[in-house]
Amino acid sequence: MSSSMSTQIFILFSLWLVYFVLHSVMASLRLKSWVARHFSTLMPAYRLMFNTLSAILLLPILWLSFRWQGEPLWHWSTPIWWLMMMISVATVIAFFISLRYYDMDEFMGFKQWREGIDAVEDQEHFVIGDFHRFVRHPWYSMGIILVWSRELDPIMLTNAVMITLYFVIGSLFEERKLLRYHGDVYRQYRQRVPALIPRPWRFLTRQQAADLLAQYSPMH
Repeated sequence: MSSSMSTQIFILFSLWLVYFVLHSVMASLRLKSWVARHFSTLMPAYRLMFNTLSAILLLPILWLSFRWQGEPLWHWSTPIWWLMMMISVATVIAFFISLRYYDMDEFMGFKQWREGIDAVEDQEHFVIGDFHRFVRHPWYSMGIILVWSRELDPIMLTNAVMITLYFVIGSLFEERKLLRYHGDVYRQYRQRVPALIPRPWRFLTRQQAADLLAQYSPMH
């Protein structure tokens, strides 16, 4: 590996690390509680500002990744290439199907901003969609599939590794918040459904998911 390539990988690694730290801090209940105490008028716009800033901070990483893109480290054979493309397309379709299980107005922050909601906690209730019956964080699982189902050059391999690490570590931090929001029902759900990788012996039937949701009582 050339010195210039090593430098590029180190720069990307550092940018991803900074992004992950900032993203995690901004998403933390501690920072949101601090903003609520000292700048309460900003809270209705917090989620919207968080998503906007998260997208802006990604732009330098994406720009450098495409600028430094090189030859792939491997090439799929034709049958494998088609298989990976079909997996990628199926994953994208699954992502759009999964949107119906989320309140995207709340997720993006428009609802809080429009209605003046200044609560620190997220407002969405606990939902077990079809994909949630097999993994607790289906969007993270889909993201991991998408970044690894293609031919990768050293730059994109660095991105894939960093994104995967963040999804794994980020899911652990998110679990803390979900336990705080949803209590014992989420604890039971976590014991019965894996986090990111589906397992044939650990999933909920539709009836089991409905029975679990019947026990749910919002904690905020």
